[in-house]
Amino acid sequence: MSATRGWVRMLICGAVATALYLPALGRPALWEPDEGRYAEIAREMTISGDWITPRNNFVRYFEKPPLAYWLTALSFEIFGKNEFAARIPAAVFSIGQVALIEWFGEVIFGAGTGLASALCLGLSPVFFGFARFITLDPALAFLITAALALFHRASATEGFRSRAAQAQMMGVAALTALGTLTKGPVAIVMVTIIAIVYLIAEHRSRDLTRIPWVACAAVYLAITAPWFVLVSIRNRGFLSFFFLHEHLQRYLSSGEHSWGPWFFVAVVAAGMWPWIFFAAFSRGGFPSRAHLADPTTNARSASSVRFLLIWFATVFIFFSFPRSKLGSYILPGLPPLAILCGLGIVRLTQLDVRQRSRCFGWLAAASLVLATGVSIALAIAVEKQATVHAPATDLIVSVSLMAIGSTGAFVLSRSSLTAVPAIGALAVGVVVALFAGTKAREDAASLDSYRSLARAIEPCVQAGCTLASYHHFVQGLPFYTGVREALVGYRGELAPFGDLPDASGSFIESESKLAELWRDRCVVLIANRRDIGALQRLLAPAPQPIAAEGKKLALTNRADCLR
Repeated sequence: MSATRGWVRMLICGAVATALYLPALGRPALWEPDEGRYAEIAREMTISGDWITPRNNFVRYFEKPPLAYWLTALSFEIFGKNEFAARIPAAVFSIGQVALIEWFGEVIFGAGTGLASALCLGLSPVFFGFARFITLDPALAFLITAALALFHRASATEGFRSRAAQAQMMGVAALTALGTLTKGPVAIVMVTIIAIVYLIAEHRSRDLTRIPWVACAAVYLAITAPWFVLVSIRNRGFLSFFFLHEHLQRYLSSGEHSWGPWFFVAVVAAGMWPWIFFAAFSRGGFPSRAHLADPTTNARSASSVRFLLIWFATVFIFFSFPRSKLGSYILPGLPPLAILCGLGIVRLTQLDVRQRSRCFGWLAAASLVLATGVSIALAIAVEKQATVHAPATDLIVSVSLMAIGSTGAFVLSRSSLTAVPAIGALAVGVVVALFAGTKAREDAASLDSYRSLARAIEPCVQAGCTLASYHHFVQGLPFYTGVREALVGYRGELAPFGDLPDASGSFIESESKLAELWRDRCVVLIANRRDIGALQRLLAPAPQPIAAEGKKLALTNRADCLR
């Protein structure tokens, strides 16, 4: 009966996450550059029939492996080529992770902690945001989480000797392999480091020799090797580019997305608020006094807490070391933190009314201070740049609603005998705040997405006009228009394989070539507003604006193409 109820709780958490993550999933335009890039790579797989060699703007693109592209392409076949279909894989992996964390939290600390952990993860702003965004990290985070949860279960059998433990380690290898096919070697590095450090910390170094390494390696290679072999045969230079340039050198370099070592402190603190407040109550790792009376359970709980801390710390440190980092990189580290937050919530329920009320009072005060600080910062941003007025207003509303929810939780904590009403009020406040935040994204579309611009120029480019971009690459345009975007004087991330013959149509190498093309053919040119003066001097006949969105203008030499 208990196992059945566990499955029911897990399914309920998945269903609630589905209700949160799927509504209006396809409404926002593709955000530049990541959403446009990943959607277009998958679209080109469907139209080319080549599922081995990823291409972006029809140029071979080997920065990441293909599993997420395959899933997105499959989604396009089912739902059509649209934003909803492009975002479904990230949403599904996020839904699965919420359900998985409920199960894992319940297995190690009990049903209450499992439900609270799912709540803390599913309603964390950073997790919620990336569940509705096209990127590879939700898939990677799910697979790493599943692999580590399975490893923890296998490690519960002393020495990995049982058949069940051996089978579980085969599962760990399979999940790690799928993670490698999602985002590269980072999956096996993360899982291996966390597993080894945990066993050493538990004074179980000898158990490392009992893990079926050969069998695990066979499973791992059986899943990963076919694609790596095929893509290497078809594309000379792939292996050195993928492993040395894209992963090792990029990890060690401090080029794009350069941030200091404290970047993820801010991301975790803000991205897990308000739930991270409760992590302080998880110290000791015992969800109830009954555990304190049982030395065996006591030791297991402490060991599980150490496992979660090692897991989070490894992800946090690993991605904090290089200067190049994005907020989504921390996603594999959120599940253990969510379980610690959930454990803290359960421990908080054991306090008396006065102690519990004091804790919620501190939370409300911290939330009000945070909301005030964010609102002032956003007001200053609006003063400096009027174009951010609408999204900034939405964000001010969002943080204010979160503060209101925290205040409501404090009020209820003073009048209720249990913590459930207070936690419920907090959760409702967070849900409303998160959906207010989604409106900010839609209102910010003109700042960095170009769906309206693409739809305006689509008749011209579909009629045969060349689509070109001046000194930049608008990655969503090929997805929305269905045609290749010729980049003028720019290669960027397409440079490594841009000299191959099949990539020639994706580039216009010089301004003189553009001027020549402009004289001879119908062209739609996308340019930044600041470049209009230079283009008017370069091009004849004079470019005519036919559409605009944000900082981009669409210019043409044949305005009659719109008729």
